[in-house]
Amino acid sequence: MTDLVTFQERQRPSRTTTADPPDSPRSVGWTHAKRMTLATTDVPFILDSGYPLAPLEVEYETYGTLNADKSNAIFIPHALTGDAHIAGWDADASETYRPWRLRYPGWWDAMVGPGKPFDTNRFFIIGMNVAGSCYGSTGPSSINPATGKPYGLDFPFITVGDWVRMEAMLLDELGIDRLYAVCGGSLGGQQSLEWALAYPERVQKCIVLAASPVLSAQGLAFNAVARQAIMHDAHFNNGNYYGGVRPDMGLAAARMLAHITYLSGRGMDVKFGRRRQRDFYANHTFDVEFAVESYLEHQGETFVERFDANSYLYVTRAQDYFDAAEKWGEGDLRKAFTRIKSEMMVVSFSSDWLYPPEASEEFVRALLHDRIPVTYVQLETSYGHDAFLVEEEAVGELLTAFLKGKSKLRCVK
Repeated sequence: MTDLVTFQERQRPSRTTTADPPDSPRSVGWTHAKRMTLATTDVPFILDSGYPLAPLEVEYETYGTLNADKSNAIFIPHALTGDAHIAGWDADASETYRPWRLRYPGWWDAMVGPGKPFDTNRFFIIGMNVAGSCYGSTGPSSINPATGKPYGLDFPFITVGDWVRMEAMLLDELGIDRLYAVCGGSLGGQQSLEWALAYPERVQKCIVLAASPVLSAQGLAFNAVARQAIMHDAHFNNGNYYGGVRPDMGLAAARMLAHITYLSGRGMDVKFGRRRQRDFYANHTFDVEFAVESYLEHQGETFVERFDANSYLYVTRAQDYFDAAEKWGEGDLRKAFTRIKSEMMVVSFSSDWLYPPEASEEFVRALLHDRIPVTYVQLETSYGHDAFLVEEEAVGELLTAFLKGKSKLRCVK
């Protein structure tokens, strides 16, 4: 059955929920990251580029309990700069090891836990950090066995398809043959779609939030400028900055640029307007003066504390390369989608201009052409691309209904 629904919500001034403390009955509590070696020098992982990557180690986390027939597993791939720490509080974090996790729970804590949309009393949730990133999985900052030094830009190019094959290998090692669902937003949404295409027999339900089968030219352009900001930093040193001064200014500028794409014009007007940080024309300066400048500067400063500049180059390039039609349908999205056997849900957000609703509608029309069961929801919001993380109540209602098999979604005006 196919449902085309527009779900409209009143604008919310801020997040509707707060983080659950680790002792809350709704929290998954204290968590520990796990690591698994997926490839060795004897048996390397062959990337889409043909490059043999070894050793290959990935970091992952799980929440809930896998049932006896292993039918309750849900995989949640992360977005661009996310990680495997989806929910709960990192028991291994300290002032010297991932200190930001002392202040914040997992990036989708509002959705994963007892009684939450991804109910850990019912489901077994898995998250994995993608290779090429910098949160425990093999990436540019890892040691290259050929040189004994960090890879830097010698790390091979990697694709969304590579990530999904790695994720499938992880599930194989966990003894999970079939997923009840895969769900991701943004770059995680592209991974979800790739799962439905690459492993159609292994995915029962596929949820794609704030993503489409290809990134627009505008999105490619923003990623290109961000990479240039990093590579033109005086300390970039062709990617060989490990052990020295890092290209923090370039990485911060890249993050500031990206954050503009995550918001919306209307949302920025409401949140910041033209408010100033100092008296009106008290001092003509190029220093931070407007509230929106202060916000972006803060985002850049906090980002460089937790992310690696080379990793940013690689994960944005993987986002650029993803093209479901080109890979699976010889350029024809409808042909590509003949592979899909999952029940699909696609959620777009009205003010998202990184993956706009028009792209999602084209996505859904291609699914409909192949008579694939699909629920399409467009959420009315001022939060832009970040809405899949911020609109917790509305997104949570949709996920709960879809995961329970209730495909008839109520239209709220």
